[in-house]
Amino acid sequence: MTTPKSPSLIHALIPIMALAAMLALSVYIFGDGSSAGPNQVVLTFAAAIAAIIGVRLGHKWADLQKAIIAGISTAMIAVLILLSVGALIGTWLMAGTVPSLVYYGLELLSPQWFFAASCLICAIAALATGSSWTVAGTLGVALIGVSMGLGLSPEIAAGAIISGAYFGDKMSPLSDTTNLAPAVAGTDIFSHIRHMAWTTGPSFTIALILFAIVGMGADSTADASALDLLKNTLEQSFNISVIALLPLAVVLYLAYKKTPPLPTILFGALLGGILAVLLQPEVVLAFANSPELPTGLAMTKGVWVAMFGGYASATGVASVDELLSRGGMAGMLDTIWLILTALSFGAVLEHTGMLKRMIDGAVKRAKSTGSLVATVVFSCIGINIVAADQYIAIVLPGKMYRAEFQKRNLDPKNLSRVIEDSGTLTSPLVPWNTCGAFMASTLGVGTLAYLPFAFFNLINPVVSIIYGFTGFTMVKLNERVEQEGQTAATVS
Repeated sequence: MTTPKSPSLIHALIPIMALAAMLALSVYIFGDGSSAGPNQVVLTFAAAIAAIIGVRLGHKWADLQKAIIAGISTAMIAVLILLSVGALIGTWLMAGTVPSLVYYGLELLSPQWFFAASCLICAIAALATGSSWTVAGTLGVALIGVSMGLGLSPEIAAGAIISGAYFGDKMSPLSDTTNLAPAVAGTDIFSHIRHMAWTTGPSFTIALILFAIVGMGADSTADASALDLLKNTLEQSFNISVIALLPLAVVLYLAYKKTPPLPTILFGALLGGILAVLLQPEVVLAFANSPELPTGLAMTKGVWVAMFGGYASATGVASVDELLSRGGMAGMLDTIWLILTALSFGAVLEHTGMLKRMIDGAVKRAKSTGSLVATVVFSCIGINIVAADQYIAIVLPGKMYRAEFQKRNLDPKNLSRVIEDSGTLTSPLVPWNTCGAFMASTLGVGTLAYLPFAFFNLINPVVSIIYGFTGFTMVKLNERVEQEGQTAATVS
């Protein structure tokens, strides 16, 4: 059996350059609509170009096809979660859960402190649950609604939500990425979390200050009469109550108890449907619009439609209807399409060795600790772009650079920190990455629109690089060994 040839750097760069050129053309022609089909076509043809190069290098198409299927299979849980979140948003809108959150948010959150408060609220919730996706799909949706009600920028609000959600996710021992990073780097989770505090703490503090400054200078376009109209419309159209917040409380509790995300969100969607029937029967019947059916069946139809097609508000007030018409499994299909094509492209690059070839070339040029850290950061960002999945952006650099860090006498917790500072945090900043696509679909704000305002996600990788070049908190491997020996001697 002939062994496939290793790709050259030119081989590895051709699909990347083709992808960049086609994506630029897609955005130029289609603008904001490029993620609803054009980008998926681009990623499909970029994968085809990579596959052609792979075949010329000696890889069999059958093997490439298996790699694509395996790559896509890694996102199957994410796809099911996306569908579940669509159903959850639909039933929570109809149940009055989101309208109640928006109503109370308008009562409690002032425009001047809204962005900083949103960031902090999401950070606390994600720290408790370990899931940025759960927080964005629940609290995030409501906070976007509040921002629109207050006349504030939904783009900045999305940046604040994502900043807070990813801070909490990154620092929570319940998070999957927080467990994955130290595992692939060769350290333990609590050493990893303590070491991350050095870069994460200052980065989050700076982000909060920036959100506070932006909030103070924000121009709230909503006058008192517009806010009153919004709140009155919500009160007249829904049964606004604390009871309507029960699905949110249950979902956050289940996430805190480490219940897997898929059953948690599905249960939240079902609970939203049940609560809609109990608290908002008129809303459900009006939405079902099936007077020929018995009441019970009409309500079942209303909940069913909200789950697969989303909820369409019909209050008669355009601003409220725009705010509350969303969700449904069908609304997530473009995002799922984007994820499938992106992962296909990344799988071909990984299987053919093109991804490894690009990273190997970067390692050889990294002479100092600072340049090595910068190389890891840019590798993670690059993998998030080309492989479109944060787990790949954590696992591959962890495997690729683990020996290099050990060779340079650097404690593995340095590596685990760097790959989380960059691999985890930049994933929602790439439109076709699973995380970027999820956040854009869930929050209703384009990835490139909220990217400049995801302050924490932008700052943290920079802080990590600065620490690498200054040597600050870059623990040497022999220092840890000496500390552990001293501790053991003290105990004995």
